[in-house]
Amino acid sequence: MNKQDLDVLNRLYFKPYVNQRELAEDVGYSLGTVNHSLAELKKAGFLTGEYRLTKTAIEAVKNSSPKNAVILAAGYGMRMVPINLETPKAFLEVHGEAWIERLIGQLHEVGIEDITIVVGFLKEYFDYLVDKYGVKLVVNEEYASYNNLHSLEKVADRISNTYVVPCDIWCETNPFNKVELYSWYMVGDKLLEESDIRINRNNELVKIKNEASGNVQLGIAYLMEPESKTVRERLNTYSKMKKYDNAFWEETLYRQDKMIVSPNMVNSDVFIEINTYEQLRELDSGSNHLKSEAVDIAAKTLGVETKDIVDIEVLKKGMTNRSFLFFCKNQKYIMRIPGEGTEHLINRKEEEAVYNVIKDKDICDEVIYINAENGYKITKVIDGVRNCDPFNSDDVIKSMQYLRNFHEKKMTVPHRFDLFEKIDYYESLWENGKSIYRDYEITKKNLFSLKKYIDRQKIEESLTHIDAVPDNFLFAPDKDGKERIYLIDWEYAAMQDPHVDIAMFAIYSMYERKKVDELINAYFPEGCTKEIRLKIYCYIAVCGLLWSNWCEYKRALGVEFGEYSLKQYRYAKDYYKIVCEESEQDV
Repeated sequence: MNKQDLDVLNRLYFKPYVNQRELAEDVGYSLGTVNHSLAELKKAGFLTGEYRLTKTAIEAVKNSSPKNAVILAAGYGMRMVPINLETPKAFLEVHGEAWIERLIGQLHEVGIEDITIVVGFLKEYFDYLVDKYGVKLVVNEEYASYNNLHSLEKVADRISNTYVVPCDIWCETNPFNKVELYSWYMVGDKLLEESDIRINRNNELVKIKNEASGNVQLGIAYLMEPESKTVRERLNTYSKMKKYDNAFWEETLYRQDKMIVSPNMVNSDVFIEINTYEQLRELDSGSNHLKSEAVDIAAKTLGVETKDIVDIEVLKKGMTNRSFLFFCKNQKYIMRIPGEGTEHLINRKEEEAVYNVIKDKDICDEVIYINAENGYKITKVIDGVRNCDPFNSDDVIKSMQYLRNFHEKKMTVPHRFDLFEKIDYYESLWENGKSIYRDYEITKKNLFSLKKYIDRQKIEESLTHIDAVPDNFLFAPDKDGKERIYLIDWEYAAMQDPHVDIAMFAIYSMYERKKVDELINAYFPEGCTKEIRLKIYCYIAVCGLLWSNWCEYKRALGVEFGEYSLKQYRYAKDYYKIVCEESEQDV
């Protein structure tokens, strides 16, 4: 039997047959389709001659009906910035009701009491739901490193006649039913450019490649056997494959480019996935969670009302902060919000002092607001901007010459960034005081021995960016249409040997030695002495351990940097060896 046949059977389970016209209106199919479905249901032994359900049909309905539900609520909900991220997304409210409590209530309405919630970010918030609603909690400790495919894998053994539900959908009417006769995936009737699936002419959900838009993906699904079996097996397999680290669980539903479940198309105005601040504002302008300090500051700074802060778009999460883009009065701005644990990493008063020194020097983007107390910063967006490409030699040469010209200005600030002290400091922030690297103590001892070599060199300290990585070199057209460079994000800047900035550029770009030497040559077109080159190698080693320690602290906060973290530790060890092998002085 096909989907239409089962829809007709479902309708007849709840409402006795009167005539085909009424039945067609109820199920939304043509009279011809309904007539064909009735014949098929009779043929299968599901209907009597009077279109009443047989015992066989009633037993089939009972066996296919929902048994439980899984709600996925482990992630950060990063796209909800600038809403206060000390609240899990599941507990944001519409009309005074938390999203997750509404979903639980709707499941209870259809008799689903067996509910499992997969939690991660701020998991403690969910504990009261166990007592209030009798739900079960399963913790995904790796929520920061992987996408929700790995969350669902944690409860794969519970998937059988199961609703799979994201925590970020608001349903005006109940999306769940006491009876389900086939597996489905919910999509909206509206089309969206960002969606990559669409209902085709055969009433199947297929991936689209060249079409402009697809159906809104709402994320709720119902899984019967054998689809449940397929999903369980694929979750087990895919969760062990690196290519699926950032995958959504829906990847388990595809056979080639077609979903193995039927579409369940609903009214997009009634079932709404809420991913952004503005979507919440549109749905409930009075929601308590719209009271955002960040938006209030932006409005006050620009002399407007909060409703004038529009087109909010979350930027890719940075290594230190999270930021969002917004428009106001036809001007585009970026607002920075400090990331997890940043208060232990950045001295905002020192940052403010740096911006006071470089302001009006046409060095960086225009800062219109900075607060040393909370770390918020607003800058005007530079039109037509692009980041430096660390593997484009022309970009690198221009960036290094810009950097050198800045260093030669010999600006000063009252504070200093001591590399070795910072290594110790970041280490002190670790929860258990131990590194995840088994040879850390040996590596650290070796790195600290490089201080003797560095101290023997002639060093003239000046204001140094410290975070002079490719992403912070912006190329943009000036008023005459010629390309110029801006160097942005000065929160780590302090007094130091300017050559530290060369090392930082190299290790962030994850250069091999050949590219490192090309970078040094770009900074020193007149030629670089062996002593200075080895000193920069020392900085690469020391800064590698510095950022490795930094990554270990951020990892404890649930922020994972993958290959970058491991590569920094390798720089520490590899470049220590290079200096030892090539230096004519004791190390």
